[in-house]
Amino acid sequence: MRIQVITVGSTGSVAPYTGLAHRLLSEGHAVEIVTHAKFAPMVACCGLRMAPLEADPFEALIGAHSRATGAALPSRAPRSLQFPGLKSLRSLVRTTEQAMLSLVDAILTAVDPKADLILLSTIAAPIGAAVARYHRIPTMGVFLQPEVPTAEFAPCTMAWHGPGRTNRLRGHAANTLFDTLYRTAMRAVHTRLGVDHRSAHRLRGIRERNQWPVWHGYSPWVVPRPTDWRPGLHVSGYWWPHECPHWQPPTLVRDFLAAGPPPVLIGFGSMMPGDPEELGGIAAQALRRAGLRGVVQSGWAGLSVVDDDVITVGEIPHSWLMPQTAAVVHHAGAGTTAAGLRAGVPAVPVPVMTDQPWWAARLVQLGVSAEALPCTELTAARLTDALTRATQDRALSRNAAAAAVRLAQEDGAGAVARAVAALG
Repeated sequence: MRIQVITVGSTGSVAPYTGLAHRLLSEGHAVEIVTHAKFAPMVACCGLRMAPLEADPFEALIGAHSRATGAALPSRAPRSLQFPGLKSLRSLVRTTEQAMLSLVDAILTAVDPKADLILLSTIAAPIGAAVARYHRIPTMGVFLQPEVPTAEFAPCTMAWHGPGRTNRLRGHAANTLFDTLYRTAMRAVHTRLGVDHRSAHRLRGIRERNQWPVWHGYSPWVVPRPTDWRPGLHVSGYWWPHECPHWQPPTLVRDFLAAGPPPVLIGFGSMMPGDPEELGGIAAQALRRAGLRGVVQSGWAGLSVVDDDVITVGEIPHSWLMPQTAAVVHHAGAGTTAAGLRAGVPAVPVPVMTDQPWWAARLVQLGVSAEALPCTELTAARLTDALTRATQDRALSRNAAAAAVRLAQEDGAGAVARAVAALG
């Protein structure tokens, strides 16, 4: 079967699909990943073909989101002055809408009309499904977060938990807002294809009525499948990023790990939570006060910490580095949250935006984190306390180790591969 996997976004929105695609490749399918050109080395390392998308608005978009929603370090200004108002939020919506529009021509060009099946990530789904429908290519959703409303938990973009009816209503509201961001893009894609325009919201309704199959790439132990979900919605287990067989750790990192007790890993991935120099200073102070060694990942924020018993590194596979640490401080993105659970080490989640507070809350519920520390409340003193508890609370360590054992028994990519095989 000829399969395309279309995913867009940050590193965490791409890496899990390398594992899923590689599993499909090993099952005998011809697989191509469609994603941003800058991820070509990651995809090639897996032995996969790639159709590059020239459009890549997400680094700028994440920066705009952080500024507009106040997802930055605490300020000395009054709290009322830290968060922009309605005008800034409207500007963010317009910026996001234009970002989605920029993907239209890229996805139209990349879709192979001869494909037998197209797998779509959450952000790629509205545009990708419209293009696939035009070419009469079957599609499946492959999502990293739960998107369909349920009474059992709040939507992942709205982390608080209310009564069941409230959760479901908020889920529908979140989806309506999400679909609104594609208004301009959907008009453009239908104009390019020469077909009648249908909104993203209307197309979502059609997919739901047709029980469009969606596989969710997270553990059913971490987020159990809701009992009120319709047929066709599945929770497979995690799709772990494929490990490049030729990768070797930098000598600096290998020597640092061997020179002392396990360090704490601090990294915020693709997030840009305020001034990197200030954030680096907070990290250095907290590690020093807690008496811990540290490995700081620079990430998109460009963090750089120079201090005793602390090194700064670039991209290093989480599957190699995290198991060798005492705890992990991260932004609680879906992929990083999964990697920390797989590594079996306690977490200090510092959520920045969107679904991150939701995943951070899950880590606390699972007992692998004492509490979430929102980015807007991050100080050296609070991080010091969180690091001390994460590295000294034996219950957190036991729970984290047990989580790793549970996840090692799951085969998320295999579940999707079997579903694909059943189609052929």
